[in-house]
Amino acid sequence: MSAAILPASPAADSLRRKRFTRSEVDRMLELGIFDGQRCELIDGELIDKMGQNPPHAYAIRKLFAWLIGFFEAGRLQIQSPVEVKPGDNEWSLPEPDLAVLAEADGEYRTRHPRGDELLLVVEVEVADTSLHQDLTTKRDLYARASVGEYWVLDLQSRRLIVHRRPEQGEYRETAILAESDPASCGSHPEQTIVVRDLLP
Repeated sequence: MSAAILPASPAADSLRRKRFTRSEVDRMLELGIFDGQRCELIDGELIDKMGQNPPHAYAIRKLFAWLIGFFEAGRLQIQSPVEVKPGDNEWSLPEPDLAVLAEADGEYRTRHPRGDELLLVVEVEVADTSLHQDLTTKRDLYARASVGEYWVLDLQSRRLIVHRRPEQGEYRETAILAESDPASCGSHPEQTIVVRDLLP
């Protein structure tokens, strides 16, 4: 992956950290420790999903409005958990901003959708710190889980980074689209939108 895609890496923290498992997090949720908070478990770390600021919320609405034009509503999920690859799923339960299910009907009354049941996952980012995680840790989680297509909408740099063709735990194609470039889902190449129309 080109260094031009990634923002500067946050300074390394030399302090040792406690990694949480999903069962530990589930127990804390049962005890009400996180009542009123949104947290996401990524590689054993609990990430505070702070409230959306207006640009973030706006971009999610624009993406949803575009996607619902050619996917039925039952196939779109907003900020809901997805299952990653066995082995990764003990330590991670990502909640992407948007995801498109391959099929509306599944066993989703009793479990979250798996990565290989998703056509598209989108993260919308406003800060370099979370963007760095999206373009490294989360990208690799989604690739190993066989998510068909992974987008990162970078609001700060006004660009869309598209990852496609997951093979052997990594994406084989990466494209960086400027705000004047057209974008389309791999499953619906005829449905295009100019990146700037997704940006606040």
